[in-house]
Amino acid sequence: MTGAPAYARPVDPLIALTVVLGVVAAATLAGVVLRARDGRLRTASGDTTLEPAADASVTLVQFSTQYCSRCPGVRRMLLEVAGAHPGVAHREIDLTDRPELASEYRILQTPTTLVLDPGGRVAARIAGVPRRRDLEARLATLTEGAS
Repeated sequence: MTGAPAYARPVDPLIALTVVLGVVAAATLAGVVLRARDGRLRTASGDTTLEPAADASVTLVQFSTQYCSRCPGVRRMLLEVAGAHPGVAHREIDLTDRPELASEYRILQTPTTLVLDPGGRVAARIAGVPRRRDLEARLATLTEGAS
C-alpha cells in the first residue's frame, strides 16, 4: 500500500470552508422559514370538529403542555382577546397527560390554537404564538357571520 489512507489525508481548507459555509447557510435559511411560519393563522378545511363553548359563537381552543414556556403568555393573550370580543370564549387543553389528543387533532407543537366556528368546526389553526392582529381580523369575520 502506498500513501496514507483516505481518512488520514489532509482536507483542503477551501473545501472545508465551503462545506461549513453551506451548512451555516442551510441552517439559517431553515430557521428563517420556520420563524416566518410560526404564529401564522392558516385557514382550516373545517373537517375537524371539537365541542365549542356553550355560551360562545366562536371558541379559541389552546393546546398546551406543562413544559411549554410560551403557553402562559399565549393563554393571557387569548383571554384578553376573548374578553374584548363578545361571543368569543377560550378553552385550554393540556396535552401533558393526554398525548392521544395531539394525534387526534394533529398538534405538532405547543402552543397550538384552533379557532372554532359556532358549529365546532375548525375555522383556523395557529401553530406557535398567534399574531394578535391576524387573530382579531379572523374573529371579526367569524363573529360578523354569527351575528
